[in-house]
Amino acid sequence: MKGRIRVGIGGWTYEPWRETFYPLGTPHARELEYASRRVTAIEINGTFYRLQKPSVYAKWHDETPDDFVFSLKAPRFIVQRKELSTAGPGIDRFMASGITELKSKLGPILWQLAPTKRFDPADLEGFLELLPHTAGVLPLRHALEVRHESFMSPEFLALARKHGAAVVYVDDPEHPAIGDLTANFVYARLRRCAASIATGYSRPALKSWAARAQRWAQGSLPADLPRIEPKAKTAAGARDVFVYFINGAKERAPAAAQALLALLG
Repeated sequence: MKGRIRVGIGGWTYEPWRETFYPLGTPHARELEYASRRVTAIEINGTFYRLQKPSVYAKWHDETPDDFVFSLKAPRFIVQRKELSTAGPGIDRFMASGITELKSKLGPILWQLAPTKRFDPADLEGFLELLPHTAGVLPLRHALEVRHESFMSPEFLALARKHGAAVVYVDDPEHPAIGDLTANFVYARLRRCAASIATGYSRPALKSWAARAQRWAQGSLPADLPRIEPKAKTAAGARDVFVYFINGAKERAPAAAQALLALLG
């Protein structure tokens, strides 16, 4: 058994992509239509900055293929507060903002904590307890991106596993890289695209990421990624995998995603 591997980019509105990705003359209004047929998922960053309307989510749903998936970056007014455990009203507002209009195309929700947010077990558990398991009739999956070294702790992993939240693997020189698995899906954000490489990542690097994604999807762990608990056993089982090329030389992200998809077949 094997989970589904999805590969995508962050958003679809980016000026340099009109030279490196979109065909010349593509109307801005049709960029999502085009992008969603070249990658298999998109992480929506606009939801981080402001709540969207139900009609906007419905439009995104209707413009994309049937098997497409969106990940949503949770609003900053939730994830950048000092005490996460007080975020209940904000989470409720976000959940009621119309995300269910994405229907079956609603993928994981990314909760990216501030770089200054330290690991506070009681506060984090209070926050994780607030995250709903469903939105209407849709099941929800939560991915937690932490960016402070204090989270490099088995206690943090235990809390994430207890609440079924995936700890995001971030390929980035500035933030912790945590390869331990804590949920029944995997979420990776690759942030090292280089402007000097047409595909962002070199072909050998992309082959390595293809192999890692396949191992994750089959339920095993890549042996070459850093882990907090290198000797801990992880429950076997097929896992869906979400890989996004985010930042770095962002103009190369679509080419990187398409190259990885080609390697995955």
